[in-house]
Amino acid sequence: MKLYYAPGSCALASHIALEEAGADYEAVVLDFSANAQQSPDYLAINPKGRVPALVTDDGVLTETPAILVYIAQMFPAARLAPPLDDAWNFARFQSFNSYLCSTVHVNFAHFGRGYRWADEASSLADMKAKVPETMAAAFDLIEKDLLAAPWVMGEAYTAADGYLFTVTQWLYRAGVAPDRHPRVADHHARMKARPAVAKVLESH
Repeated sequence: MKLYYAPGSCALASHIALEEAGADYEAVVLDFSANAQQSPDYLAINPKGRVPALVTDDGVLTETPAILVYIAQMFPAARLAPPLDDAWNFARFQSFNSYLCSTVHVNFAHFGRGYRWADEASSLADMKAKVPETMAAAFDLIEKDLLAAPWVMGEAYTAADGYLFTVTQWLYRAGVAPDRHPRVADHHARMKARPAVAKVLESH
């Protein structure tokens, strides 16, 4: 498998999952500062022009929740997701990852990618200024209602933990202090101590 990623992006979650799974993969970095994600070669792989993109024997997968499920199913011994026959917990896993993808990620995207929604400089500045508030509110919910203990799903570590770690990095980049969400901060610290995460962070 081949994972295309950019440092600081949501591809970190997929990268962590591959490493936790013990997968045989190649990680290929895209230089966003050079607009490599819009190059003809990369658009032939992922027409969306974004990361992550995971090249598999069956084709190319995009979107973090889908990639995390794929890795978990390809490497069941790693136990990175609840089994499919555990319908309730698998749905909970998907629900958490979907919230990060559809809400938290979009909140943070207004910080540096407001041009996706508006053109006026005043609009872009207003969206950027709002990010600490919207990110903090999303993590208030995660802290209070969505994060079990010690991991997202409870006692078992899953790929959702790598995804939460990824977006927690963005929370702090948005300027929200860790002491506002002590349970999230504890999770973040324990994630950084995992060997697979430490290894992946060397290239992010």
